[in-house]
Amino acid sequence: MRWSRVLALVLLAGFPRAAEAQAGLVAGVRLKDVTSVQGPVQTPLVGYGLVVGLSKTGDKQQTVFSAQTLTNMLQRFGLAVSSDAIKIENVAAVFVTAELGPFAWQGGRADVIVSSIGDARSLQGGTLVPTPLRGPEGRVLALAQGPISIGGFGASSGGSSVQTTHLTVGRVPGGALIQEARPWTPGATDVLRLALHEPDFVSAGRVARAINMELGEDVAHAVDAGGVELRVPEPYRQSLPDLIARLEPLQVALDVAARVVINERTGTVVMGGDVRLGPAAVAHGSLSVRVATEFEVSQPAPFSGGETTTVPRTEIEISENNAQLVTLEPGATLGDVVRALNLLGVSPRDIIAVMQALKAAGALRAVIVII
Repeated sequence: MRWSRVLALVLLAGFPRAAEAQAGLVAGVRLKDVTSVQGPVQTPLVGYGLVVGLSKTGDKQQTVFSAQTLTNMLQRFGLAVSSDAIKIENVAAVFVTAELGPFAWQGGRADVIVSSIGDARSLQGGTLVPTPLRGPEGRVLALAQGPISIGGFGASSGGSSVQTTHLTVGRVPGGALIQEARPWTPGATDVLRLALHEPDFVSAGRVARAINMELGEDVAHAVDAGGVELRVPEPYRQSLPDLIARLEPLQVALDVAARVVINERTGTVVMGGDVRLGPAAVAHGSLSVRVATEFEVSQPAPFSGGETTTVPRTEIEISENNAQLVTLEPGATLGDVVRALNLLGVSPRDIIAVMQALKAAGALRAVIVII
């Protein structure tokens, strides 16, 4: 089965109902999934540490700071060892990063990301030693440690190697133990502000109307495309978390912009269900040029005194597939686009080129996002 046909089946199966897709709506979305309470923020954490237990895939001898760090750590355990005498093939210096949530309490845990900063080839199978994580002001807010999960593998032998995913970055799920609590506790207030994750004037108005219908009074209004302001009713002014808990499960019908998301590195194309096309004609053809060089042995004539040499023989082959022309009528839907591209037998890379050409021609009624 061709890739484009698989893409058509996956995309068409996952779309909202036809009426909702034509109206550009996403129904059944919880308020907590599309908005955030203005006020609490994430706190970035960073630390420097060591990963041990690697299978000769760690930093090399020229990575001075990892050897010095290991020396300093051993000295704290009463072992005086020179950094020049240490072979650190099983150790790698890393940066450890995490985010401390606004509702994190002391004793809670958070995921950490471990990234090599030396010349280690892989962190597979390693364990992060206890590493203090500091906030923007320099205070230690968490302590990270634990085995590293990479989600891939790598192997090498005889100068050849194979690997999947990125082997010098890993995660430690729940690896950060929070040492200092920084919870955001909403106090008594008259106004609550909700920020939309994706600003849109239509969506902001619908969020405000959903809140007003739930509370039975006109207390919420859209400030702009990015947020909604809510006048806290009298019964909730001393218990704001109860109001937030009541509003979070609300179902809101959002209005989303038509988008085509393209990742050229992986050849991934994701098209929203409300993508529309104007009148257009799409032709697809491919030209391939193959150049092959073979070396033949040229033997001199007997008793001629010549030398045996190799002579290159180059062959050039040019082939062009027959281009097909597909016409798209005004108002064509995503299904029409995918079926047309499937008829052309295009590859993911070709789909990217076709989408960009349609946008340049003014026929694609969507925003192209390249990631």
